[in-house]
Amino acid sequence: QVQLVESGGALVQAGGSLRLSCTASGRTFSNYNMGWFRQPPGKEREFVAAIGPSTLYADSVKGRFTISRDMAKNTVYLQMNSLKPEDTAVYYCATRAVTNWNSVYRALNAYDYWGQGTQVTVSS
Repeated sequence: QVQLVESGGALVQAGGSLRLSCTASGRTFSNYNMGWFRQPPGKEREFVAAIGPSTLYADSVKGRFTISRDMAKNTVYLQMNSLKPEDTAVYYCATRAVTNWNSVYRALNAYDYWGQGTQVTVSS
């Protein structure tokens, strides 16, 4: 069974930065196809960024957020800069049951395992 543990969420002022971490366990290469999603208060969960053979970003975070991976640590990071109040949400990482070396996924239903979420609050 794959387990994902997120960390790094906090309260930060607008314009500030945070780095979220997501460590995977339970399956080899479980951090290869990974995604970050977020759920703002009262809204649906939405795509933020994903990594595989390349990276994908939502338009709302492009140029401000960076997804990266440390295969040795089985960890994926989300570096968030120039944070805005509208970035306030619970952030979730997700991974797939089966590794696909050729694709990057933005769809929620492409992922099989989810972390418990970490709260990011950006004050104005």
